[in-house]
Amino acid sequence: MFLFQVVLALGEFLLSRLAQSRLGVLGLLLLAAVGVGIRARRTGLAVGAAVLFTLLMTQA
Repeated sequence: MFLFQVVLALGEFLLSRLAQSRLGVLGLLLLAAVGVGIRARRTGLAVGAAVLFTLLMTQA
């Protein structure tokens, strides 16, 4: 269980660094909104932010 959490945290960190390098602050904020939406069980926030993040990544 601990190893899974460490791998998940490392993946989140690497993904956030990639988003920040390609999209700047906006990508980082959208990625954070996805994480907050998932943890707060707000599917509308998580899905909306994920869709915007995906659209921005396809344009980058």
